[in-house]
Amino acid sequence: MNLALAFCSVAEKSAARTAIFWGEDEVSYGALLAQAAGLTERLVGEFGVRAGDRVGLWLKNCPEFVPALFGVLGCGAVAVPINNFLKPDEVSFIAHDAGVRVLISDASMAEAVEKLQALKPGLRVGFVEDFARTAGGQGTAERVTGRGRTSADLAVIIYTSGTTGRPKGAMLSHGNLLHNVESCRQMLAAVDHDRFVVLLPMFHSFMLTVGVLLPVMVGGSLVLVRSMHPPKNIVHEIVRHQATILPAVPQVFRMLAGAARTVRLPLRICISGGAPLPLEILREFRAAAQIPLLEGYGLSETSPVASMNPLAGPWKESSIGVPVPDVELSVQDDAGKILGVGATGEICVRGGNVMLGYWNAPEMTAATLVNGWLRTGDIGHRRPGDGYFAITDRKKDMLKPNGINVYPREIE
Repeated sequence: MNLALAFCSVAEKSAARTAIFWGEDEVSYGALLAQAAGLTERLVGEFGVRAGDRVGLWLKNCPEFVPALFGVLGCGAVAVPINNFLKPDEVSFIAHDAGVRVLISDASMAEAVEKLQALKPGLRVGFVEDFARTAGGQGTAERVTGRGRTSADLAVIIYTSGTTGRPKGAMLSHGNLLHNVESCRQMLAAVDHDRFVVLLPMFHSFMLTVGVLLPVMVGGSLVLVRSMHPPKNIVHEIVRHQATILPAVPQVFRMLAGAARTVRLPLRICISGGAPLPLEILREFRAAAQIPLLEGYGLSETSPVASMNPLAGPWKESSIGVPVPDVELSVQDDAGKILGVGATGEICVRGGNVMLGYWNAPEMTAATLVNGWLRTGDIGHRRPGDGYFAITDRKKDMLKPNGINVYPREIE
């Protein structure tokens, strides 16, 4: 199995159903499949893309992101989602590092794309507006098969934010992403009538899995928010399209807590990720909205969701919850010894969601994937009593005055 085949299977069964709500517009699964098939055809025939080639996706949030992603995967190629807030010289580093020869972008970014092409001569660019216009017929599964890719093959390279230097490319296989989608489906009890709010950037691993792949793989819908400004737009879209699941960052829930005092939100679950969830926001939102707000944890290298507070509870404050299904978490010391409950050490992850390694960085891969575990660089512990996990700090931020471990977050 690969992501392209999985998408085709759902899209064919649900051809008439709405896959994406985009303001006044609705895009059906049948239309997405036709667009993805047309894009695959052009990438292969016109751009010469072959299985294993890396194709960049430098796009703002738009409905076309979805068929662009599956169109690339349909060729058997590797998708490289790129942060649309980066400057051309920053994108140039990623394009050179990943060996991106073909880039998919949108017309609103034409000026930045032109600067990028000057930095990377020979880079060929296709705009989604052109692909959409030439997507003909009713796309068929035969044209979006993934060209023989298996679950073990590379599907996506996600570049990390680069807080510790140059961004690194986390290599995620088809199996990694399908594994994480299934874990999240179980944790959230996601079904085909769920509508997922997508307001965070789609290039980010959190949105790519929970906001794009998960709803598509269960035959649900994306409520794609055109603009977060003013913030009331978010509330309007949630209510208008009767959205049921909202994955977002803590700041969004701070804003929604205020709105929930005057507007009844139809959401059944909210998931907070991307940053630690402050206690005051958690308490304020739950009191105002009366909707489960579940804090989770993950990183690009784990596709990305590694743990979450269970939907059925109990929901523990200041905790990242328990491992998602078929994933293990442990706390280890620097020598790789697994520590007991209550002991502080490095959070490590093991499971089918863990990346293949870092692109073009074997030494970094060897330092991160050790004895079957992914060393996350996050410091934490397993709490006595309930066995839930908690994050204390980043390992690289730790200070050692007089040989004693001191964590900046504790001082703050």
